Amino acid sequence: MKFGVLGAGHLGKIHIKCILASEHIELAGFYDPDDTIAADVIEMYGIKRYQTPEELIEASQVIDIVSPTTSHYENASKALKKSRHVFIEKPLTTSLDEAKKLIALAREANVKVQVGHVERFNPAFIAASKHISNPMFIETHRLAQFNPRGTDVPVVLDLMIHDIDIILSIVKSGVKKISASGVSVVSDSPDIANARLEFNNGCVANLTASRISMKNMRKSRFFQKDSYISVDFLAKDVEIFKMKDYDGENPFALVLDLGKNKPKKQILVEKPEIEQINAIQTELETFVESIETNKEPLVTIQDGYNSLEVAYKIIDKIQKPYSANCIK
Repeated sequence: MKFGVLGAGHLGKIHIKCILASEHIELAGFYDPDDTIAADVIEMYGIKRYQTPEELIEASQVIDIVSPTTSHYENASKALKKSRHVFIEKPLTTSLDEAKKLIALAREANVKVQVGHVERFNPAFIAASKHISNPMFIETHRLAQFNPRGTDVPVVLDLMIHDIDIILSIVKSGVKKISASGVSVVSDSPDIANARLEFNNGCVANLTASRISMKNMRKSRFFQKDSYISVDFLAKDVEIFKMKDYDGENPFALVLDLGKNKPKKQILVEKPEIEQINAIQTELETFVESIETNKEPLVTIQDGYNSLEVAYKIIDKIQKPYSANCIK
């Protein structure tokens, strides 16, 4: 299946490398309007550069959109109107109206669209998700050292949207209430943000994102009845803490005395084995599989819309000027 990559910046180069390393994908070529970037890619990989997006779309079966978010709608529209399958990096678009139009175009073209919420393919999350069941409190921290790349959008769209997607994929309930605060420090849009999501089923999620941290951190904790799961997306590590009745068999067990007439509990710690995979290559290959088997992609265009909608509602709570496209 021939992939054409639209956009060859930092992330675009990673996509190109993953496609070239895959046994299931053929690279038709790439397009990038920047001659310097294009020359670097040609020198690195010796692949074909197309002169226009339209030429690349004609030569490809699948269009992999890794261009700036501001161009997502235009590029995806061109591909969908030619009935090409589309992989599009997060966030889906710069507005909910654009996202709605892409959903309609994809439905009309009867093609597959997958949104690049790569943390769904993080091996730590894959291992942890088998143990996550009906969490009632979720806490996430996604902190990054400052990098000018991505500061054209609020930190909610740049970083927090990863955790929004993860949470929406786990909590199968509507969002009842959103509270949020944030502040701009070095850019014109919020660089630090905190949000609290309250769901109809009673679950509460507390999300923190910052792009001016002294160190990188991508951690989430999921609390549920008798257990909680800690996921380190950066270190690709998982710890599962389970509570059960104390049986007296383990003299080193952490024992909880819950008081008179209540049985003692013990806490057990598990560290599941993590399969070391390339998350970006896996998400691209999984998309190919969904096309070949005519199944729904793991991260659908509707998933991308849902995350974007919550993100804009959070932004709306932080500062009105950034919420022109927010659905009330």
